[in-house]
Amino acid sequence: QVQLVESGGGLVQAGGSLRLSCAASEGTFSSYAMGWFRQAPGKEREFVAAISRSGVGTYYAGSVKGRSTISRDNAKSTVYLQMNSLKAEDTAVYYCAEDRSRMPIATMSDASMDYWGKGTLVTVSS
Repeated sequence: QVQLVESGGGLVQAGGSLRLSCAASEGTFSSYAMGWFRQAPGKEREFVAAISRSGVGTYYAGSVKGRSTISRDNAKSTVYLQMNSLKAEDTAVYYCAEDRSRMPIATMSDASMDYWGKGTLVTVSS
C-alpha cells in the first residue's frame, strides 16, 4: 500500500509563498506521474498541477499557472509544489496523489488518481 504524506502547509499572508512537499513510501515513485489537488471549504476538490514521471513534463490549472511550480526529486521519492503570490482564494486543503494510468498528464483528474495523501491545510490571510 502506497503512503503519501504531505507537509509544508500553514498560515501565510496574501502575497506570500509556501512550498508543499509530498513524500511517498514506495520504491517505484519514479514510475508514475504525480499531481496536486486542492479542496476549499464548501467546494469540490480541484486539480492544481501535474508532473510526469521524469519531471520533464508539467501541467497547471489556469488558476495557479504562473504562480506555482511543481517539481519532483525521484531519488527522495518526493514531489513539491512551490506557490508564490498567494491569494485568499488559494486557501484549501492540498492533496498530492499518484496516477498509475500512464495517460497524458494534461488529462489528469480527480478520478484518474490511484493513491492519495491525507492533505495539508494552506490558509492565506488577506
